[in-house]
Amino acid sequence: MMKILANTFFLAVTAFIFCTCENRQDNTSVSADAVLLRNATIIDGTGADALQQTDILIEDSLITAIGQHLDTSGIASVIDLTGKTVVPAFISAHVHVGTLKGTDATGKNYTRDNILRQLKKYADYGILNVLSMGTDRPLLFENGLYDSLKNGQLEGASMYSAGYGFGAPQGAPPMGSAMDKVYRPDSITEVAAKIDSLASLNVQAVKIWVDDFGGEVKKIDSAVYKTIISEAHRHNIAVVAHAYYLSDAHQLVADGVDVIGHSIRDQEVDDSLLMQMKEKDVKYIPTLTLDEFAYIYAIKPDWIEETFFKEALEPGVYEMITSADYQKKMKEAAAYTKNKAAFETALINLKKIFDAGILVALGTDSGASPVRAQGFAEHRELALLVRAGLTPLQAITVATQNAAKVLKIDDRFGTLEKGKIADLIVLNGNPLDDIKNTQMIEAVYKKGKAVSTGPIKD
Repeated sequence: MMKILANTFFLAVTAFIFCTCENRQDNTSVSADAVLLRNATIIDGTGADALQQTDILIEDSLITAIGQHLDTSGIASVIDLTGKTVVPAFISAHVHVGTLKGTDATGKNYTRDNILRQLKKYADYGILNVLSMGTDRPLLFENGLYDSLKNGQLEGASMYSAGYGFGAPQGAPPMGSAMDKVYRPDSITEVAAKIDSLASLNVQAVKIWVDDFGGEVKKIDSAVYKTIISEAHRHNIAVVAHAYYLSDAHQLVADGVDVIGHSIRDQEVDDSLLMQMKEKDVKYIPTLTLDEFAYIYAIKPDWIEETFFKEALEPGVYEMITSADYQKKMKEAAAYTKNKAAFETALINLKKIFDAGILVALGTDSGASPVRAQGFAEHRELALLVRAGLTPLQAITVATQNAAKVLKIDDRFGTLEKGKIADLIVLNGNPLDDIKNTQMIEAVYKKGKAVSTGPIKD
């Protein structure tokens, strides 16, 4: 019954009525397809307290007014949201798109249809802007596809790309079939031309892997990544570093990196790093779900049977992760204890970094492997931010305004403010009461149009 009501709501919202619209409070005319969302609780993404019983006027994809008791005269569609909460659509600043299909992630899966299918999934979960972090392939940049995705002209989330990331020759990231397009320069002399090629593709960021993956592979040379940073900055492109160790984080920050793209997990961060990051405005994407997913299926979490989770999974993945054999192997693996400890350290470090006034943004690494469920991971990340000690209001700001700043799209997205693009989610519960209420999606709006009733279908 709830889904039938949601679908009825969706049809009502998307109805288009032609009319001459005048007589707003300021006596200016409104567009023929104006929509007024009425009497909602508004969490605007700025970190400000929620607005109660507040209206949002949407015209031509933009928010043109926010306030109580806005004049409804001449407005084509007025949607009563009494008892509902509106938040900005979420932004994930670290995902992987296109290589995941079924129970594997490989280059052969990277097709236009697969990219669009996954972006539609993100949109169903209320994530309307994503940054694909360094595992994209030439197809993305052919025939105008990337421009169409970045500009939000196709169905689903808008997608930004870091193109092809940088790693070590025969080293990190581990040589898998989804990593065959990663640049692996032998020396600093190769770097400038590769950065130039990325700049010509108008990438949103440059990705570097600075990790040895538990001592299993060679780490990228520090002289090489220092050159990558300086060459990227020559083109005014930010550099995001995959990192694990505190020592690497210190060096990366000293060398000018812009974003630490994963949690520091080998030990707790020290005051020196916090001071460096704060002074240099280095941003932090903790990807807490990555570390939870690395061990959690061994102990069968309570959300594993929830529809909101299952709908995010690729075919065959639920059967894989719930099999007794899979769970036994994961729990008996040598890395199990280490992964669990790394997750707990990540939670501690996230809170320290946030409390130091360093900008923290939402990102999950979803889509990099089958167990990192696209869409669900972003909502789970919000819950883990709260578990780490953030308030629900702070967590929502991390997923909206802060993530928009990392993508450098905060002039248009990330907050519900006059003049911003009307990307938003209507929720049937208030996430300030319980952060899991972000999962109670009634409608997702992209550019002012209702595009989804959420991931759970009849």
